[in-house]
Amino acid sequence: MNGTNFTLFLLAALVIAAVPGPGIFYVAARTLSGGKSAGIASTFGTALGGLVHVIAGGLGVSAIILASAELFTALKFAGALYLVWLGFKTFRDARDLLPQQAVAVGRQRAFREGVLVEALNPKTAAFFLAFIPQFLDPAGSYPALQFMALGLISVALNTLVDIVVVMMAATARSSLTRRPNLLQRLRQGSGLFIAGLGISLALARRPASS
Repeated sequence: MNGTNFTLFLLAALVIAAVPGPGIFYVAARTLSGGKSAGIASTFGTALGGLVHVIAGGLGVSAIILASAELFTALKFAGALYLVWLGFKTFRDARDLLPQQAVAVGRQRAFREGVLVEALNPKTAAFFLAFIPQFLDPAGSYPALQFMALGLISVALNTLVDIVVVMMAATARSSLTRRPNLLQRLRQGSGLFIAGLGISLALARRPASS
């Protein structure tokens, strides 16, 4: 890849990472629900889930899934059901846990939940397959490795932005620790928001074949 093309990729990837989307809203909700440590763990979990799609895209697995209506639908509903279940679990736990307990539980499960949330999202696979090939060098060697390298950079930029969002959400949450009733409502709202992301995923359509 020439320098100009790589610079264009970095600019585009940074802009896309900074634009608020489901990933940013998800880690913000997890932070508001479980605290900064849960948010950071969730961020690294979603990063690992994103790398699953990068590797699958480089190997051609994602293209196979997106080309099959049945496989796309199965993965989509698996991810949607998991998000809805996770959202209602967060809502339920908010009624039973003290803020300190919520942080402890969040550290234990936020990472693996983040991995599953991202890995089960076929929209992430569709994004990488639509975005990254525009910047590959057709005359270069090993296009699969080019795809994975650019995907790794894209995931890293998304993760950096997510960490900034986590820090901002954690600062807002810390100011609410002296108001436990409001913090409980905030955690409940975060759970409902996560469930809403699941419903949104369930309604997503398979990208049209080119």
